[in-house]
Amino acid sequence: MQSDNIDIILASSSPRRAELLRQIGTRFSIQPADIDETQFPDESPEIYVQRMAREKAETVAQHIQEINLPVLGADTTVVLDNRVFSKPADKAEAIATLRALSGRSHRVLSAIAVVAEDRTELRLSETSVHFREIQEQEYERYWSTGEPLGKAGAYAIQGLGAVFVDGITGSYSGVVGLPLSQTFELFERFNIACWNAR
Repeated sequence: MQSDNIDIILASSSPRRAELLRQIGTRFSIQPADIDETQFPDESPEIYVQRMAREKAETVAQHIQEINLPVLGADTTVVLDNRVFSKPADKAEAIATLRALSGRSHRVLSAIAVVAEDRTELRLSETSVHFREIQEQEYERYWSTGEPLGKAGAYAIQGLGAVFVDGITGSYSGVVGLPLSQTFELFERFNIACWNAR
């Protein structure tokens, strides 16, 4: 891995997070983290999503000790009635998730962690997302697009799933996967450059 012209390592394979970093002019390389993402029993959604972000960043940092660059870890999850809705495993789980979210407001928690040398800092973003009532025939049609698979909450606000969203209160970029206001705040604390020419 070349560290020239790179300011940070992104511990994620998410193309959405990469695009958001490009949006704010960050020079980065990608090194996905391979960790167990199982939620602990009685672990709150807030603690869970922050633990995931921290473990992703720390895992990658441990593997690239020869490169003196900070590492950014991030995790996003959908929460309804204090229950975490992770990426659906199959069609049945995706449709069940969308049924639960239909006509209601849910929370999207996005945590970010930056690790540099022996220092780790975390930030947590919370956004309220309200869904309109989803019509019965829409579940099958949306599943057939392929978008729900691999998405927390079985939808993508930046994609086709935007048609379900009546409104949001909070960070749109946090729902996409990387809350840019908090990310910029952390970058400032670690002297990580943004707003580079693209």
